[in-house]
Amino acid sequence: MLSDPKRRALYDEFGPDALRTGFDEKRAEEVRRWQKSGGPPGGQPFDFGGFSTVNVEGYGPFDFGSVFEQIFGQQGRGRHGAGRRAVPRAGEDLSADLNLELREAVLGTERDVRVGSRTLRVTVKPGTGDGARIRLAGQGGPGEHGGPPGDLLLRIRVHPHPLVRVDGQDLYLDLPLTVPEAVNGVEVELPTFEGKISFKVAPGTPAGKQIRLRGKGLPDLRGGARGDLYAVVKLVLPEQSEALRKAVTALEPFYKTDPRAGISL
Repeated sequence: MLSDPKRRALYDEFGPDALRTGFDEKRAEEVRRWQKSGGPPGGQPFDFGGFSTVNVEGYGPFDFGSVFEQIFGQQGRGRHGAGRRAVPRAGEDLSADLNLELREAVLGTERDVRVGSRTLRVTVKPGTGDGARIRLAGQGGPGEHGGPPGDLLLRIRVHPHPLVRVDGQDLYLDLPLTVPEAVNGVEVELPTFEGKISFKVAPGTPAGKQIRLRGKGLPDLRGGARGDLYAVVKLVLPEQSEALRKAVTALEPFYKTDPRAGISL
């Protein structure tokens, strides 16, 4: 054994038991790790695999059961049912999805969540976006042998809104304008989740322009600045008619450049 570096290292690590045929190094390491933490999961007794007294050439008889009794104390008696000790174990963490409307994510809300036979009242803070997680400490599975209960993890799912688009903390809402409103400018009223707001659209505003309304987006959960709301201009044409065709034809001389001149691939 002394001339074999690997066996010598095992002997130094685990003692004479490392010399027995079929010795499982990983199992011995696992047993020792459990011993340091107070015992195996669930308070189950150890089974050391029927260690017995054998003769080792050059060393004489070794009682492996006694060796492990000395190393691991009372846990070594687990095979015979003596010295068993229940080890406290934390309860299992539970997870579930919590579905919200965009209005609830922006303004915050309170929701009831059913967990088994329990109903929990959950507070959702303003600005809680899609994919955020809410941890409810101690509301998971029960602990064992006096261990603490697990936690409940709620994953937020925000339903898409039919009119409002979300990009990070910013919100985008289409703003329809007539051609005269876009050309001459206009004061418009736009709904938000916190009420209506009024603002001016400058004369000559083109389609696709994003008008920024500061601080009207999603709140920041960490207390930072709120996101913004962008009103995206969409031009609305009148119903087709001969009079409309004549009217728009009269506009052609006012275009001084080709509107597609900047397009290149």
